[in-house]
Amino acid sequence: MSHLEPIIEARGVAQSYAQPGGRQTDILAPTDLVIEPDKIVALLGSSGCGKSTLLRILSGLVAPSAGQVLWHGQPVDGHPPNVAIVFQSFALFPWLTVIENVEAPLRARGVGAFERHKRALRILDTVGLDGFETAYPKELSGGMKQRVGFARGLVVEPEVLFMDEPFSALDVLTAETLRGELLELWISRRIPTRAIFLVTHNIEEAIELADRILVLAHKPATIRDDFSVDLPQPRDHNSPRFLELVDHVYKVLTQPEEAHVLPAARPAGEPAPAAAEKHVAIPHARPGGIAGLIEIISDRGGADDLYHLAEDLVMDVEDLLPIVEASGLLGFAEVKEGDVRITPAGRSYAEGEIEQRKKLFRQAALERIPLLRQMQNALRAKSDHTLPAEFFRDVLEERFSTQEAARQLETAIEWGRYAEIFDYDSASERLQGIES
Repeated sequence: MSHLEPIIEARGVAQSYAQPGGRQTDILAPTDLVIEPDKIVALLGSSGCGKSTLLRILSGLVAPSAGQVLWHGQPVDGHPPNVAIVFQSFALFPWLTVIENVEAPLRARGVGAFERHKRALRILDTVGLDGFETAYPKELSGGMKQRVGFARGLVVEPEVLFMDEPFSALDVLTAETLRGELLELWISRRIPTRAIFLVTHNIEEAIELADRILVLAHKPATIRDDFSVDLPQPRDHNSPRFLELVDHVYKVLTQPEEAHVLPAARPAGEPAPAAAEKHVAIPHARPGGIAGLIEIISDRGGADDLYHLAEDLVMDVEDLLPIVEASGLLGFAEVKEGDVRITPAGRSYAEGEIEQRKKLFRQAALERIPLLRQMQNALRAKSDHTLPAEFFRDVLEERFSTQEAARQLETAIEWGRYAEIFDYDSASERLQGIES
C-alpha cells in the first residue's frame, strides 16, 4: 500500500433535500476530495455554506444524495469507519462524570470495564485533565469541557479525527491554548490519529494548523480553492508568507468572481517583493458600512469575534468580510486570531464628529489606497481638474475584468466623494477634483 493512499475518498458526493411541491434544494454540489494520512485538512467557509454537511458525509454520519464515500478504497455502505467527531457545543452528558463521559463511546462499542477505564485514564492524562476524573461538566470551564470532548474523541483511537468548529465557542486565549496543545500532540505523535479534518470559519486558525486548506463556496456548496500550506511548524502569524496566505484566502472568500492565484513561496531569506500599486483592489464596502462596523466594535470594548459579530448582526460572515477588509485596508481595524480589533486610528474615527471623520478617512484613503491617489493626481494634472469617469474605467480594465473594473470604479467614486477628494456628476459622468 502506498504511503499516500487516501484513507477517505469522496467521489462526486452531493446532497439535496426535497421541498414541498417536489422542488429540490441543492446543498452540496458534486464534490471530489481525498483525506490522506499524516495530514491536517482544514475546510474553510462562511456560516451556513455546507461545511458541516460535507463533514457528516465524509465521516459516514449522513449518506450523500449522490456519489459515494470510500474508506481505504471500499464503499462505506452504512458501516461506520474508524472516525470520531469533536463538536463545537461540547455535547457532554451532564449527569456523567468526566471519566464516564470519556468512557461512553467505548461502552457503546462493547469494550470491557477494565479496558475502557484504563484507556480513559490514559487519554485524560494526555489532554491535561489528570485529577478531574470525578468532576461533573457543570464544574468545568469551557476550555476544560472541550478537553473532555477531545479526550472522548481520541479514546476510541480514531484513524481520522473530525472537528466541527471545535474552538469557536471558547474565548480567544483558551482557544489559542487548546490549538497549541492539539498541535503539540499531533506533531509529537502522542495520539494514534492518522489524519485530522477541521471545519472552521477562522482563516488564521486554518493556516496555523492545516497542511492543506479547502475553501468552500455556497449556494450550493462547492470547493472554490484547494491548496497546501508551505510553512513549517510552529508558524509565525506575522511572517510575510503567513500574511500572504491569509490575504489569499480573504480574496477567495470576498471576490468569488475573480480567479486568485496562490502566490508562490519564496526561498528562505528572500524579502517579499514590493506590492505593485496598480494591483491593489478596493474591497466592495461603503463608507457608511465601515463607519457602522467601527462604531459597533468600539461599543464592544474595541474587539469582537468575527463569527459572533456576524451572528449578532444577522449577517453571513462572507458578507461581512469586505467591510472588515476595507476597515483593515484603511488602518481602522485589524483581524487576528478570528477577532476584529479597532486600532488607535479606528478609535479616533469612531469618536470623531462628521467633519473629523471625513478628514481621517481622506488621510487614510490617500495614504493607503493607490487607486484614489492615482485618481487625485490625474485630476490635478488637468488644468480644469476634471476627467470623464470612462478614463479611469479604461485604466482599470487593464488590470481587472470588465465587471470588476466597473465595481472598482463605483467603490472608488463612493469613497472619493465621501472623503471629499473629488466630486462626481452622474449626468455628465465626470469627476471634479477638490483641493484640500
